[in-house]
Parts: sequence; structure tokens; C-alpha cells
Amino acid sequence: MKNSSSSSPQRGFTLIELLIVIMIIVILSAISMGGYGYVTRKQADSKATIQIGLLSKALEEYKLDNGEYPPSGNTNSIFKLLYWNGTAANSQEKIYLSDLDPNSAAQGWIDGIGSAAKIVDPWAKEYIYRRGDNPAAKNPDFDLASAGMDGIANTTDDIDNY
Repeated sequence: MKNSSSSSPQRGFTLIELLIVIMIIVILSAISMGGYGYVTRKQADSKATIQIGLLSKALEEYKLDNGEYPPSGNTNSIFKLLYWNGTAANSQEKIYLSDLDPNSAAQGWIDGIGSAAKIVDPWAKEYIYRRGDNPAAKNPDFDLASAGMDGIANTTDDIDNY
């Protein structure tokens, strides 16, 4: 007859082993989430740089056609000048940047509808635009910048053309 109190080995994991496995999973999750945040930030920075380049090119084309850059102001006024396909009073024959089409703006450049539309950066903040004759402008032609992830101008995370 077998004794029920015999010392046969128990199967399963000890509490210490389970805690170690859980700790390893938590550490790996933290590392991957940190890497994800870094990649997301770099992607947004690259997107803003590309958008500033495209907008700068469109502004240069606008100057070639009209003799001067658009007046300083918000990007709503620039949007109307570079792409507006509205009523006859506001329409123009040349579209300087077709990516600004609010009907097919898959890249998320446009915030708002119609005449209230404005051009926004990857963080949904309006781009900063100043013509060269503005006293705050750093370039003789124009300044075009994104305030970056923090949304505060003139900090280290700004992305600009100057």
C-alpha cells in the first residue's frame, strides 16, 4: 500500500518562476513601446519636413506667377491661394499643390472644410508662415515652419525651412 504522504515530486511552476517570466514580459513590452514612440516621432518629423518642402516649392511657383509671395498670415489664406476650387469668385486656374485637395486629402494636411480649411502639420497644428517683409521673418523670402510635437514655436523640436 502506498503512503499518501510520500515525497513525490510536484508538477508545475513555482511562484518565483512565474514572477520572473512576468517581469521579463513587462521589460520587453516597455522596450518595444519606447521604440514605437521613437519611430512614430521620427515618422512625423519626416512627414513635416516633406510637407514643408512641398509647400515651399508651391510658394515658389506662386511667386513666379504672381511676382511676390502670399502675404503673411495663417495657413487658411495660403490654402486659398495655393489650392482653391470653390466658387467662381474664389477659384483660380492653376492649382499649385494638388495634395491640398480637401476632397482627397488622405495625408491629413487639411483641417476644416471649404473656406475655413487650413494646412496642418502631422501634430494637427497650423504651420507657421511669414513672408520675408515680416519683421519676425528669418529669411528674406519666407519662413515656413512647424512648431513640432510640443506645439510651441522656437523650441528644439521645431521643423522649418530656415
